[in-house]
Amino acid sequence: MNSLDDYLHEAEIAHGHICAGQVLGVRMAMAGLLRLGIAEPRGADRKRLVTYVEIDRCATDAVMVVTGCRLGKRALKFRDWGKMAATFVDLQSGRAIRVAAKESSKDAAKRLHPEVESKNQQQMLAYREMPDDQLFEFQDVRVEVRPEDLPGYKGERIVCAECGEGVNFHREVKRDAKTLCRACAGESYFTRVDAVQ
Repeated sequence: MNSLDDYLHEAEIAHGHICAGQVLGVRMAMAGLLRLGIAEPRGADRKRLVTYVEIDRCATDAVMVVTGCRLGKRALKFRDWGKMAATFVDLQSGRAIRVAAKESSKDAAKRLHPEVESKNQQQMLAYREMPDDQLFEFQDVRVEVRPEDLPGYKGERIVCAECGEGVNFHREVKRDAKTLCRACAGESYFTRVDAVQ
């Protein structure tokens, strides 16, 4: 693994700026990988790892930098839970660890650096220095990664009976003897403009 400073530099470039969330994300990923024994997540160990992130904030970009996991490679999974947490899954051993930021770390940052007025600067400095057990809760967990969710999975593609769009990776819905995409089955996050009256 690279050093904290190396990863922070890469995270700043990837994200566009450095902030407390970036420091937390880098530290979170490094701590999780260390506990799983994954030393080269972007090299020799890259096919062993799938990562689930629970927030769409700065820390997620930092986790991607450290792990090398990407949505487009199907190795990064997003669960919109709004939590500063990530789960790292070693596909080789089957072990998984969930790492969640402690709420108490913010107050600990204030106590550690009361001389720094900016909350972001205070947290960036403190999060670099604090030991893992002050920053994070660690939970050994079990994650069933289905075959169709694995990186490199090649599966059949179906066509939605309603809209005619293709659906990959068993994301279709069976309803009333029809095979539908999730949008046509009523799970859409959008409303068609021509459908609005």
